[in-house]
Amino acid sequence: MNYKTLPAHSDAASVRSANLSKGYSAVFATVFIWSMPSLFMFYLNRYYDPWAQNFYRYSVACIAIAPLLFYQIRRGGPRIDMRAVKLCLLPCLPNVVHQVTQVMALFYIGPGVYTIFSRASVIFTALLALAFFPEERAVIRQWQFQLGTLLGLIGAFGVIWFQANANSHDQHIALPGLFIAFTATFCWALYGVLIKRPSAELGSIRSFGLVSFITSALLFPLTLAFGKIGTPFQAGLQANLVLIISAVTCITLAHVLYYVAIREIGVALSQSLQLLCPAIAMALSAWIFGERLTHAQLWSAGILLIGAFLAMRTKPIATAETAENI
Repeated sequence: MNYKTLPAHSDAASVRSANLSKGYSAVFATVFIWSMPSLFMFYLNRYYDPWAQNFYRYSVACIAIAPLLFYQIRRGGPRIDMRAVKLCLLPCLPNVVHQVTQVMALFYIGPGVYTIFSRASVIFTALLALAFFPEERAVIRQWQFQLGTLLGLIGAFGVIWFQANANSHDQHIALPGLFIAFTATFCWALYGVLIKRPSAELGSIRSFGLVSFITSALLFPLTLAFGKIGTPFQAGLQANLVLIISAVTCITLAHVLYYVAIREIGVALSQSLQLLCPAIAMALSAWIFGERLTHAQLWSAGILLIGAFLAMRTKPIATAETAENI
């Protein structure tokens, strides 16, 4: 036996174990963090209109990511120039629509229900990727993808449709709420596909830094036109503090942690564990806001999550949800 190889082997095993621990810590942190955005937004709806809420959330996220962005620029790598800005501009358009409509959707449905419904973005992302990337269309022939897509869409519709209308005795969500919720999830999926190229060329920190800046810039005139730009001066200290915490944790911190998880334990496991988010969100929403699901919604949620899991197991690399999907 060659005893000289034992210390090196032991060191490698120790490093691998440390990396796995880091990866699992990061992924479970993101699972918990990404269970809370809809709860933060639901709370902030009392003080901020959808336009102002998203403008200030993204502005805070942009400021928070700036130190990491400048650090990476100093280390070299892809340049931040007009070409990079143009590259990130296109995905920012559906991102703006998604950010505003997801807040509007919370006027019709609870935060737990919306978190469950948002898992349908896995299905929409896969379908959009098949349209944008012809080389990966072979995945549609896999039975797991076909069954997962069908179950996911049925479950997503059921979770929303069986939401009681809080403004009447109707046992179904109002049609405008249904349309807004589907628009938010579809635009999220479209953004997830369009951000693939900028993220690949610029890297996660650079692409997200530009996305947060451009999204804030696009939301500013919209807030001036349709929202109340002076809301922070009227909302109060507590509401403003909640907004800052939600932006720094749910957008910036989660972005960094998710990429640590992907690097250490891989995309597939990192994504699969994100299916825990709806359960955590539902539990927190029931505790904080008293939200409850009907039996029909519970069955629909189960069908949606099973469908999302099946689709995630077979979907092409192009559909991999990146940390910019925040």
